[in-house]
Amino acid sequence: MNVPTTSTLREGLAVIGRGIKGQPRWFALAVVGSVVYGVMTSLTAAAIGYVVKRAVTPAIEARHVTSSQLWFIGGVMAAVVLTTTVGVIGRRLAGGVAMFNLGAMYRRRVTRQYLRLPLSWHHKHPSGQLLSNANADVEATWNIFAPLPMALGVVVMLVFGIVQMVVVDPWLALVGLTVFPMLFLANVAFQRAMSPRVTRAQQLRADVSEVAHESFEAALIVKSLGREDHEAERFRTVTDELRDANIDVGRTRGRFDPAIEAIPTIGTLAVLFVGTLRVSSGLLSAAEVVQIAYLFSILAFPVRALGWVLAELPRAVVGWNRVSAVLDATGSMQYAERSLPTGAPSHLQAERLAYAYEIVTEDGAADLNPAIVDVTLDVAPGSTVAIVGPTGSGKSTLTNLVMRLVDPDSGAVLLDGVDLREVRHGGISQVAALVAQQTFMFDDSVRGNITLGAAHDDDSVWRALHVAQGATFVERLPDGLETHVGERGASLSGGQRQRIALARAVIRRPQLLILDDATSAVDPSVEQAILGGLREASSGTTVLVVAYRMATILLADEVVYVEDGRVVDHGSHAQLLGRCAGYEWLVTAYAREAAEREAIAADEEFGDDLRLDDDPGRGPAEEVSR
Repeated sequence: MNVPTTSTLREGLAVIGRGIKGQPRWFALAVVGSVVYGVMTSLTAAAIGYVVKRAVTPAIEARHVTSSQLWFIGGVMAAVVLTTTVGVIGRRLAGGVAMFNLGAMYRRRVTRQYLRLPLSWHHKHPSGQLLSNANADVEATWNIFAPLPMALGVVVMLVFGIVQMVVVDPWLALVGLTVFPMLFLANVAFQRAMSPRVTRAQQLRADVSEVAHESFEAALIVKSLGREDHEAERFRTVTDELRDANIDVGRTRGRFDPAIEAIPTIGTLAVLFVGTLRVSSGLLSAAEVVQIAYLFSILAFPVRALGWVLAELPRAVVGWNRVSAVLDATGSMQYAERSLPTGAPSHLQAERLAYAYEIVTEDGAADLNPAIVDVTLDVAPGSTVAIVGPTGSGKSTLTNLVMRLVDPDSGAVLLDGVDLREVRHGGISQVAALVAQQTFMFDDSVRGNITLGAAHDDDSVWRALHVAQGATFVERLPDGLETHVGERGASLSGGQRQRIALARAVIRRPQLLILDDATSAVDPSVEQAILGGLREASSGTTVLVVAYRMATILLADEVVYVEDGRVVDHGSHAQLLGRCAGYEWLVTAYAREAAEREAIAADEEFGDDLRLDDDPGRGPAEEVSR
């Protein structure tokens, strides 16, 4: 709790060093401006003493002020104030630019690192925490550059001020120097009390960001399950903790501020008291007492700038540790220099793939949840292969491995005989496209969501939409291709979003197209039209599709059935129906359920008839009428 400790001070100075190295010119300009401010602030006292001695005292003695005396006083003070103002402006502008440049630089670094790190790393880190790293933590790291240049100028100011006081009168200087240690000790006590509270408040800001982001991401779940009150309570809990932490910070500041403000005032009164005695003894002039009293009053407040730096050090260290944890994160994918063949459908092979997700238990230990176990595939160029299996069998994980969104724990994925780990960065996305189960739309136009900034003309966009059975609904939109779809495609239905996502993949003319249940939000007739269009348009494409519906399965040249992360069987649909019990049970589930419903309905109708026949109150006439 005693912060800043030696280790925190050392780490904080290291953070400052990194910042200076990142913005040397702007920081140097800020320091120059601060030094000008410090020197001129110290010289202000000398200027006041000089003006009092040369103009004010003679005017008082003569009981008359001449215009030349007024011009003299105004000119001297205007020159001092103007120079001081230039120093303040230079310090603040240059220091602000340095601080904001560092923030922008490290936000870009953190974001680029997020893009470099594999999905396996992202699976272990909540998105709310990542947002906090890129925003609040970067800000906390470099906010120290706001008071830092002023603090350096204060050091210069103190040196000049103490020298002036000693030159004018050593005894008054001694009075002042006894107050400075008291002020410094009060500031140290203030920082020791404030630092842990400020650090906790910083952590709670990240927690609030994390909970808020989760609530936004899960808006559909929260509303559909009626959990608004629960989410509101969860958010209220963390915001109340942050409120209490901020109140604690304010309460602590309120206890220390009066004492810290009072010490310079007491010191100034002591200087005036001792100075008056020295003037009455003829040892000092009134001008010299005014000079030292003013000098002391203006030096007392800037000393607190050193305290501001000390207060920001723990926050800077905490912020840097959280940011550097991202920048130093391992697990980034390694790339080589090989390119994949182009111009023909890809030959996809998977050799003994295995992959497990890491789970952190309640005691902090790591455990593994196997998703893919010893999977081998061979998808011929130009063929369509359906991956079929029950929920949780590893189908989506397999598509991630094939696109190299994650690397297998063992085994290899090959395209046209090339191990994906040997392919250059960006090489896979040039020949393969994935339409994921969860469709994401950018807050952009329909065209922007399909092209994603690539150079495609309108004819290409419309052709892709026709293949994806999306041209008709896009034509009906208010602005056609230029219609903005809103955040996450909020203005579109689920089926419309899926068709735009399909067009996004088709327009790139991939040699390998991977569909992870990409038509689940459209009705079967539209799905058949989409898959038929894909088959016609993809004569030069190998298609790997995660399938649930019979319409999708029947379009495949081969079906691969997986269970518990393993390939159980593969072959045509007819072959698997005859020899794979698990496959037969899964694909006939809908038909079996429909037959069971019909049987239940028939039984209920037959039972009603029997009850009518057995009604003892029905006479012969009623039976005939029946």
